[in-house]
Amino acid sequence: MADQKKKKLTPIQQEYQQLAKRHEPPRPLVRNFTRAFLTGGVICLIGQGLQEMFIRYFDFTEKTAGNPTVAVLIFASALLTGLGVYDRIAQWAGAGTSVPVTGFANSIASAAIEHRSEGFVLGVGGNMFKLAGSVIVFGVFSAFVIGIVKTLIKMGG
Repeated sequence: MADQKKKKLTPIQQEYQQLAKRHEPPRPLVRNFTRAFLTGGVICLIGQGLQEMFIRYFDFTEKTAGNPTVAVLIFASALLTGLGVYDRIAQWAGAGTSVPVTGFANSIASAAIEHRSEGFVLGVGGNMFKLAGSVIVFGVFSAFVIGIVKTLIKMGG
């Protein structure tokens, strides 16, 4: 694929790309991996702490404590996105903030904030669901396929 792109470039463009590649600073991969791992881990640690709090202080069971935990994490992520804090954390941490549920909440809240000038329905709602729609469709389709597989397994054995 990269060779196909290079074939379409003129010799001057190819020369420029080679020059730019030579002067490009190397990526600090170990630092980036470490930051992403630590940040994602801290987010998950906070989630685990919240879940333990719901179990100990609010009489939830291990099975039922997950829903309020996720709700608090989503709310906190959306709030921090609105305040501009989550984006600064994400710039430092890289992919570590995008993996947990907080990353999804951040992307939804960012889309809503970015398009609020277009109105609540077409701006905020429409752009939030452009992003969320694909995730929801994938989740529903995956659940459907898993349900069919489970039913077939039960019928067969």
